[in-house]
Amino acid sequence: MRPTARDLAEAAGVSLATVDRVLNDRPNVSEKAARKVNEAIERLGFIRNPAAVNLARNRIYRFCFVLPHAGDQYLTELLTQVDKARDAMRADLTDIDVIQVPASDPHGIARSLSRLTSNEVDGVAIMAPESPQVRDAMARLVERNIKVVQFLSGQERLPEADFVGINNFAAGATAGKIIGRFLGGRTGKIMVVADTMMAQDSIERRLGFDSIINQQFPDLVSLPSLETYGDEKRAKQVIRRLLENHPDVRAVYVLSSEARAPLIAIEEVQDPRALTIVVHERTPFSEEALKDDRIDAIIAQDPSHAVRSAIRIMRARLEQRELIASQEKIRIEVLLKENL
Repeated sequence: MRPTARDLAEAAGVSLATVDRVLNDRPNVSEKAARKVNEAIERLGFIRNPAAVNLARNRIYRFCFVLPHAGDQYLTELLTQVDKARDAMRADLTDIDVIQVPASDPHGIARSLSRLTSNEVDGVAIMAPESPQVRDAMARLVERNIKVVQFLSGQERLPEADFVGINNFAAGATAGKIIGRFLGGRTGKIMVVADTMMAQDSIERRLGFDSIINQQFPDLVSLPSLETYGDEKRAKQVIRRLLENHPDVRAVYVLSSEARAPLIAIEEVQDPRALTIVVHERTPFSEEALKDDRIDAIIAQDPSHAVRSAIRIMRARLEQRELIASQEKIRIEVLLKENL
């Protein structure tokens, strides 16, 4: 059995109260008593269990998800999964909150993050587009001893922060391989659609996509990325203009998390079934479009796994525990009509 605090007290020849003071860095302990306790820790192989200590003290973990204010079905799914996690984790002395921020306002996001203090929150999972302001605000959270998880998208990797999400370069490369193979040697152009190319995940997906198309499918040409900024009216305008100017478009890659607006815009110009279309994220809309052949494949990541993983990581960091890397790896899922 693991040695206990009572075993330490007996081995060191001190009281249980003294052991408790040493383990929790409390005052009123002599150097001699502290040395005896630390020697007993080494001798017995005692391992401190922060989770048990926190449970004994009824400590509540306070975590917060910072998510975009505006969004479509995928954002709704993320919010649903956070709500489910909040209900499930209450019995585990964990409180989970959500702050929604304007994704297009990096200064506003930075202000929201600057208001978070270690007295109010222990860990923050942040989903926000790339910007110097947000990156600096995240670094200051770390300085305030708040655990930070970069959630699904965001900034260049901060050494002090964890990341939850798929390998976006690999996801983009997967989309390139699917489109190239599905086209079966045909020549033509590929339309690439994004909400914004400011987001790190969009950049990485585009780089991965181009790496496969350029290396393995020289008869295909990837057009410059169209940015819709999540605006349905803009999506219709830019997609219509591109399809009218490039009648040899054979495929579409929607690298953002919402396919609904781009696909509706395509349908106003031509039948999407004449194109090879690959999108990201499983939503009610993308499921139905896959079933009726308006799109050919969905590259997905499990939002419930991502939410649970972010919570586990923040808690492990607070408790100074090693992570189980395989458990926290978010895998790339390729969904077809046949395996949906």
